[in-house]
Amino acid sequence: MSLKYAVLAALLEGESSGYDLAKIFDVSVSNFWSATPQQLYRELERLAGDGLIDARVVQQERRPNKRMFTLTEAGLRDLHAFAAEPPRPIAIRDELMVKVQAMDGADPAATRALIEERMEWSRGKLARYERLRRHLLGGRDEAEYLRDAERIGPYLTLMAGRSLEESNLRWGERVLEILDRRFNYAGTGGT
Repeated sequence: MSLKYAVLAALLEGESSGYDLAKIFDVSVSNFWSATPQQLYRELERLAGDGLIDARVVQQERRPNKRMFTLTEAGLRDLHAFAAEPPRPIAIRDELMVKVQAMDGADPAATRALIEERMEWSRGKLARYERLRRHLLGGRDEAEYLRDAERIGPYLTLMAGRSLEESNLRWGERVLEILDRRFNYAGTGGT
């Protein structure tokens, strides 16, 4: 998949500036697709050039003018066609897994620290996802939201992100237990 479809999907929320899209990516899309602001701006230019989005300039008095982007009918058709295609199999590329795979003979304390760091990162992401979840629900319970909301795709991908981070935490806890038993960290705080 290319960044193209992640941007088109983000524009389903409505007209956005490049800056707004970068914030959307940082908060809600980052649980399944990452992009730098520079990548987003380049992709927006390509999509506008391909006629998949419209761009308009908003004049501002005390700030630089900004460009606002919306999906075109062609962009919406392209996105819907993409959404109906079977996805490619997931390919996990995780540097931490390579380090864990290579840990035998290395310093187990270093591996333990890396696992703890990943777990802390997962906790932070879960906290952000919970704030986003509360924002999406807007005071409704989940069943009401899923029944009545105009769009449920962002919530469904949020569920996947939460599940992934919860799984990362369970895996990390199990690995730390194994390392503690194997290297006799129990009672020493792991160091």
